[in-house]
Order: sequence, then structure tokens, then C-alpha cells
Amino acid sequence: MTASNLSTRAPRIGVSGWSGRALISAVLLVFVLFFIIPIVWLLLATSKTGRELVTLNPFLPGTFDGIVQNWNQLFAYQDGAVGTWIANSTIYTVGALVLTLIASIPAGYALALTQFRLRKAILVLTLIVMLMPSTALVLPIFLELNTVGLIGNPLSVILPMSFFPFGVYLTYIYFSTSIPQDLLAAARLDGCGEFQVFYRVALPLATPIIALVAFFSFVQNWNNFFLPFVMLPSSDGYPIQVGLTSLLASTPAFNPSSAGAESVQLPTLALATVVSVLPVLIVFLFSQRFLVSGMTAGGTKE
Repeated sequence: MTASNLSTRAPRIGVSGWSGRALISAVLLVFVLFFIIPIVWLLLATSKTGRELVTLNPFLPGTFDGIVQNWNQLFAYQDGAVGTWIANSTIYTVGALVLTLIASIPAGYALALTQFRLRKAILVLTLIVMLMPSTALVLPIFLELNTVGLIGNPLSVILPMSFFPFGVYLTYIYFSTSIPQDLLAAARLDGCGEFQVFYRVALPLATPIIALVAFFSFVQNWNNFFLPFVMLPSSDGYPIQVGLTSLLASTPAFNPSSAGAESVQLPTLALATVVSVLPVLIVFLFSQRFLVSGMTAGGTKE
């Protein structure tokens, strides 16, 4: 190939590269705007009254007094039901999170670093259950808990939420790839039993994966809607995600028959939506360092 051929082809490659980047940038910009615009509208809606939300430019901010007014209306709904729903969500999520960590971390360690009968069968079963949609399991779980009389009890939500096969699989991958086998063997030679090896050696090294499993479990449990909706017949036991349906049903814009003393305006509903996702955002912001280390742990094998 001659130098003249190279010189004539080089500009074509450059033009093609720039045009491709421009096309990709345009597509990404469209997707960013598609997701960002509704979020901006939602945040601005919390600072407006119902009338301002309709008459003002949708992307003009309201006032701080509007936020305070919507806040007061939100937490005055049904004599403070929203505060009760948030407290319920916290109890269900934290309770399930603790049980998830107690069960998932030792289970992942056992599957990765110990040998016992039916080990491979249990691992395959874990993968199968992990791939099943959680909604498909709600009906059999409901029938089981109804048999033992737990429907309407907080345990009817906490116990199924604690069943987290994805956390077991994440822990299995971590212990399989990131824990030095020689270190565990040395601990056994020093006289440590299997529990001592896990508690004193493996567990302190598993902080990144514990944080990762805890985060995914927290997000899944906090945002869980269908399971609490089926298991908890009383509004007093609702978590905030289920409680949002009551707020939605009390909003005249979505349910014209709900106009009355307990009706909820759109800005108040928007504020309730923001409040419902705020704990997840806070947990994410304060756990980014652990999440990054947990996601990259296991990227290399010993």
C-alpha cells in the first residue's frame, strides 16, 4: 500500500469517526433528556400549589412556602398515615436486611469454600430461584403464611423479603475468586474450626461484598410493592410504596370521585414520591465507596 493511498484514506476514517461520535452523542442526549426532564418536573412540582402547577411554566420553580405547605398537607393526610407508612417501611426493610445478611453471607461462603453433599444441587437451585420473577412466588408464599396465620403480621413481609438468592450468589462469587485459599488453609492448620475460619478470617475480608449485598437488599425491600400489598390488608401496616396507592386514589386528577376533605393535590403527591425514594438516594450517596469496591472485588482470580 502506497503513502498516497494512506493519505487519501485517513480523512475518510476521521470523518467517519466524528460522524459516528456525533450520532452516538445525539442518541445519548435524547435518552438523557427523556429521563432528566420528568425528574426536574417532579422536583419543581413539590414547590408549587395545585393552581400554580397548572398555570405556571412547568420548569419554573415555585416557592419555599409551597414546599412547606405541601409537606404539612402530606403528613396531615389521614392523621399522619404517611409517617406511619415510612416507619413501617423502615421496620420491614431493616428487619429483612439483617436476616438477609445473617443467611446470605454464610451460605455464600459454604457454597464457595466448603465441600458437602448436594452442594452443586443447592447452587443450581439458587440460580434457578434467582432467575424467577419475585411476583411468581407471592401466591405460594401467601398460601404458606396463611396456613400458619401470619397474614397481616409484619413477619409476613419481613420473612419473604429475607429470602435473597441474588445475595447468596454474589457472596459465592466473591468468596470463590477473592479470598486467598492459602490464608484459609493456614488458619485451619493453626487449629481453627470452620466457623472460626469464617468468622475470624473470611468475614473481615468480606466487607465490600457485605456492603454490596446490603445495598441491593435494601433497595429491593424498600421498593417492594406487590408482596406487602398482598400480605397486609390493613392500611396501618402499609409501607410507603403501598401507601402511595392510597394517595393516588385520593388525588382528584386521577380519581375525580375523591374530591373532598381528604383529597390530595398533585404537588403533594409529587412530594410523596420524592420522599419515598429519598432513603434509597441517601443510602446510595453514603455507600458509594463500598459499592465500587464490592462490584470490582472478584474481577480478578487468585
